[in-house]
Amino acid sequence: MDYSETETQGQLRDLTRKFATKEMLPLIEQDEMDEKFRPEWIRALGELGLTGVPVAEEFGGAGLGYQDYIVVLEELARVSAGYAISVAVTGLPQVILSRFGAPEQKEKWIRPLAEGRAIGAFSLSEAGSGSDAGSLRTTAQRDGDFYVLQGTKHWVTQGDSADVILVMARTGGPGPSGISTFLMEKGTPGLSLGKREKKMGCQVSHTMELVLEQVRLPAKNRVGAEGEGFKVAMTALDSGRITIAAAALGIAGASLEIAVRHAKHREQFGKPIGEFQGVSFMLADMAVQWEAARLLVYQAAQLRDRGWSFTQEAAMAKLFATDMAMKVTTDAVQILGGSGYTQDFPVERYMREAKVLQIVEGTNQIQRLIIGKNLLEQKS
Repeated sequence: MDYSETETQGQLRDLTRKFATKEMLPLIEQDEMDEKFRPEWIRALGELGLTGVPVAEEFGGAGLGYQDYIVVLEELARVSAGYAISVAVTGLPQVILSRFGAPEQKEKWIRPLAEGRAIGAFSLSEAGSGSDAGSLRTTAQRDGDFYVLQGTKHWVTQGDSADVILVMARTGGPGPSGISTFLMEKGTPGLSLGKREKKMGCQVSHTMELVLEQVRLPAKNRVGAEGEGFKVAMTALDSGRITIAAAALGIAGASLEIAVRHAKHREQFGKPIGEFQGVSFMLADMAVQWEAARLLVYQAAQLRDRGWSFTQEAAMAKLFATDMAMKVTTDAVQILGGSGYTQDFPVERYMREAKVLQIVEGTNQIQRLIIGKNLLEQKS
């Protein structure tokens, strides 16, 4: 496999970095404190062709691959993991509809999502079903040409700004086989917002509770066959794990650069602190871990682009890259010392942002379960 950066990826990197540095960087720290999400940035990224990178051109995308897509997410995360997550989450309905959507569903939603004119959300988790997603309790009862949804969904990224939400609900018996997926549009009667979570990081990316009270959805809003919803969700999560790993590369790479720069210029005992073995070894370990994570992420993306199985590789990339980001950002704070613990430098924010990456799209404990199960199921 070839992991060298292509000319297209270099152009995407430059384009994304220019926008993130010019438009987002001057405002992001204050926006984080104010918990302010700017949908106009999603639209602007869409106008640049950056919100539908892996989507077919016929639906308004760039027709490129996931190896190209992760470059965009990495660069966004260097400034804001929150917006990298927002773009990635808007990408999940595109992934799902491209594979499972009916022609009219594809026609109505993929293009506006890919072009940044609409924001998407993905709603699987509930209060009692996080890692055990197959135990969700929200119901969808068939009533003629409609389904009536009832329940409460949790941890819905940008649930308050999404134009369309993919909702998983129970149409059958217990377990994963009784779950189906539905398209629910903003403003649907019976849909209301619950609490917005107060989080330690990624404040610009709102995490919402959604309350569904007798929500009537046309049967044509079901995505895929009845009872296929868990399969739909897991297909999206395999791809989503690659995007989360890409965000981990971004915040860790930015933290490493700040730490190196600080170590070169901060002097103690008459010389730069980088000349002390204790600091230089930390930097070396950070760089090795980042590079190893990069190779895992690009491997998973390349397998996906080739149409090969990538479930295990996506889990490995997500597990290693997000654990790496937590370690690298923590070490960056340590190298900066007291300054790293203040808001004068973004490394303290990166450290807080890194934590959630170990949790979303399946906790890292779940990733270990996936990897272990796949290993044990392989033929000897």
